Amino acid sequence: MEQVIDLLQSMWSDYILPYLPKIAIAIIIWVVGSWVIKMIMRIIRRVMVKREVEPTLAKFSSNVISWLLKFILIIAVISQLGVETTSFVALLGAAGLAVGLALQGSLSNFAGGVLIIIFKPFRIGDYIEAQGEAGTVKEIQIFITKLNTPDNKVVILPNGALSNGNVINYSIEEKRGIIESQIKEYIFT
Repeated sequence: MEQVIDLLQSMWSDYILPYLPKIAIAIIIWVVGSWVIKMIMRIIRRVMVKREVEPTLAKFSSNVISWLLKFILIIAVISQLGVETTSFVALLGAAGLAVGLALQGSLSNFAGGVLIIIFKPFRIGDYIEAQGEAGTVKEIQIFITKLNTPDNKVVILPNGALSNGNVINYSIEEKRGIIESQIKEYIFT
């Protein structure tokens, strides 16, 4: 029993006691950093609401900013504990590149969704024709857009194709023109 007590005392004095200040500072960094992140996120959300940023884009971008700040905080805490972070960050960068290449189509849809939300070529409730489909826009998400067709089907279109292709928006103008030949064809048939 005495040997166990001596072993624990030597572990305490050799391994644990020298790291207590680093652990305490890391905990302080975590607590203060978490509080600062919450304050920054409140400010960002207020600015987005004040500038009337599209709700979908505001939510997504605030989530991305929050995760980025939390990642930086975790790196700072790990660094304070004495872990070498340069190789860790390089490894995460390489993993990010691999994931980016694997999700190339999804990233295209994400970028298309951001463009649609920012430039608003169509809005919810507009009747559009795109990618060989026509219908009323029911939902614009960050990756997809949902249309309701006249025969009550739901069509899901990827935003990458929508932002890169032709879109006919029948709802922008108040009046739609009808070509005279179409009128004659309609009357005489």
